[in-house]
Amino acid sequence: MIDTEPHLAALLEARKLRRSQPPYEPQADAAVAGLLSAFFQSEAPGAAVSQVARLGGGASKEQFSFTLTRPSGTPERYVLRMDPMEGITETSRQREYEILLAMQGVIPVPRPIWLDAEGDHFGRPAVIMELVSGSPKPSTMTLSVTGLGTVLGDPLRGQIRPQYLDMLAKIHNFDWASADLPSYAAPTADSKQATRWLINFWKELLEQDALVREPVLRLATQWLEENVPDCEKLCFVHGDFRTGNYLFEEATGKVTAMLDWEMSYIGDFHADLGWLLQPVFGTRIDGVFRVSDIFDGEDDFIAAYEVASGNRVNRQTLHYFKVFNDWKSYILVSALGMRAAREQHNHQDILLTFLAATGPMFVADLAKLLSEGAPA
Repeated sequence: MIDTEPHLAALLEARKLRRSQPPYEPQADAAVAGLLSAFFQSEAPGAAVSQVARLGGGASKEQFSFTLTRPSGTPERYVLRMDPMEGITETSRQREYEILLAMQGVIPVPRPIWLDAEGDHFGRPAVIMELVSGSPKPSTMTLSVTGLGTVLGDPLRGQIRPQYLDMLAKIHNFDWASADLPSYAAPTADSKQATRWLINFWKELLEQDALVREPVLRLATQWLEENVPDCEKLCFVHGDFRTGNYLFEEATGKVTAMLDWEMSYIGDFHADLGWLLQPVFGTRIDGVFRVSDIFDGEDDFIAAYEVASGNRVNRQTLHYFKVFNDWKSYILVSALGMRAAREQHNHQDILLTFLAATGPMFVADLAKLLSEGAPA
């Protein structure tokens, strides 16, 4: 077994067994409606399932909205999230269910209601959660991939900024040790274990799925393994915190839910900072790089984050995680995504192929970061 979190190590072994399986057939709305109706015969006897519809987006999960009407009850709206055979990342519905439950009342998140962790009923691991209203991007941005270069504009920037900081601070200061998270392991053996586990997990995914052996990726892997920083404070890490992964009411700017917790783990909070600071998730307007299209550059974001969270940012550790996140991003789009598309093991072959075009950008940024070195 790979030296990483036990739950994730088991996922890595299981995915090897799926490699030889035939192409994945995306679920049709009618078939999903049948699965849901059969599921609720035991979970909510007498309830009727209707308005089943595939949700757009999602490079790693198949998602369907539906209405559940119980006897003598009002219609309730839910989302079904199901694993395809392979996706742009390898994650656990069990962990997603656990953290969404744990975050109830901490920050706005969907409430998970039902879990099919092993896919005993739906055929693939699945979770059902409440449908939350809101949009991940302004209605004026109709043709862009959600989260890539999203332009919020004013007044949304100012309205969302304090909520963005508050959510990130509460995640990083969350008392994970007292939470009910049985599938998450605490990396407490030494101060480098959290990041060592992280590197080993993504390195194994790269080894399993790489279609091209990029020299810069090999150099980055070696550099990451040789320069693991000490983690001074174990925090809960979201893993994909950025604009595009929260819902908001466009009229008021109120954030209604933080989404996509599937890459979360216990580790170094700098990983989240390095992720959301990536150029691909921000915008450059009038020569100013806007972090997540909210903050006027990196210094503005870091200063505001330190005030909101009470956590002090170490610039050298942040540089390490900038390298890590470019490396991780390349693995996502150019290894996992392209392999899943080539093997026809995903419902979003076109999107995965499109996203692979960002791979050279991450390679170029890796070369730049490695050559510059960490700030003094």
